[in-house]
Amino acid sequence: MDLALKDIRRHLGKFVATIVGVAMLLAIVLVMNGIYRGNIADGVWLIENTATDLWVVERGRGGPFNEPSRMPLDSYRSVAATPGVARASPLVLYTAQREFGGVSQQFTVVGYDVFGGLGGPGRLVDGRPIEAAHWEMVADRKLGLALGETVVLGDDRYIVVGITGGAVDASGNPLVYLSLPDAQKVQFEQDKRALEVARAAALRRLEAQGVRGEVAERLLPLLTGSASTINAVLVRLAPGADAGQVAQHIRDWLYFNVYTTDEERTLMLEGRLRRISGVLGLFRSLLVVVSIVIIALIVYVLTIEKIKSIATLKLIGAPNLVIVRLIMTQSLLLTVGSFALAYALRALIAPNFPRTLAFTAQETAITFAVMLVGGVLASLMAIWHALRTPPQLALGG
Repeated sequence: MDLALKDIRRHLGKFVATIVGVAMLLAIVLVMNGIYRGNIADGVWLIENTATDLWVVERGRGGPFNEPSRMPLDSYRSVAATPGVARASPLVLYTAQREFGGVSQQFTVVGYDVFGGLGGPGRLVDGRPIEAAHWEMVADRKLGLALGETVVLGDDRYIVVGITGGAVDASGNPLVYLSLPDAQKVQFEQDKRALEVARAAALRRLEAQGVRGEVAERLLPLLTGSASTINAVLVRLAPGADAGQVAQHIRDWLYFNVYTTDEERTLMLEGRLRRISGVLGLFRSLLVVVSIVIIALIVYVLTIEKIKSIATLKLIGAPNLVIVRLIMTQSLLLTVGSFALAYALRALIAPNFPRTLAFTAQETAITFAVMLVGGVLASLMAIWHALRTPPQLALGG
């Protein structure tokens, strides 16, 4: 240990620079761990933080997250009449993009029944939930909106009455909560000029069929109107009700698909998140391998640089154990020092990272253990070369 520390003090600048370089690479490994776990956490956040027992969606669909689901507006009334259902609430869910504060931002709109319905905002950090039928909204702080700020969506102005923290969709986009009718209006609202063009085209089609005058005016809304729909129905079961039986009853009699929260979570993990999680996992593994290889090369180069000093030790009769301890100690100090600095860098990066970073103590410990074992294995090549060094090399032989 003393010999290794003396050698480090002699080449302190080089050793510190090496630690900094390796630490930056290890910081990327740790951040990639956070991205991998954060991607999964974002993907299932809305599913796990929506207080519902069953998700009812369009027949034959894996919605409402993996694919679009369209249901008649009054579907929730039929679901509510199902035996074993205590409450059924409509839900609207879609992605939108608007300009806030001069910046175009993407977000997901969640429309729900604000008067006792399911699907309301979670992680409220400031303000209150929506209490009015119209023109109030709750937004996540990632959008940069302030409490009490007025936001224009379509032809209406909405007041931000609540702020959430970390309420995101599967892509990490912030959530915006609106009342059900407001969310439907924002979703189906069309530009006035586009409506005029569509109305004129519909009139021409009616006239081509010989329908004119007052009759055409009465038929026109059927051709140009957008029927409001919902994307899912959230179900809260009555005490003692069997989720499987209730779900089967809805499938058989109402012809909808029904998923429990666990099934919806599995759909997300095995569907939308599966490919991206696989890619992130592959890059994470490659970074770990590359880090170990780089540490091995650095330790080998550091050993080659002092190969004459090692030959001198052998010439004066120093046992092989001294040489092994010298190389192994420096390798472990390099690995531990780099990981400690990488951990500090991760703490600096995480707060301002644009995506959610989720870290677990167990995963961090496993990464450290892998890197520590890798550092030991990396030193073996250098040890092998050092032990084969002839003592006469110290004399220039």
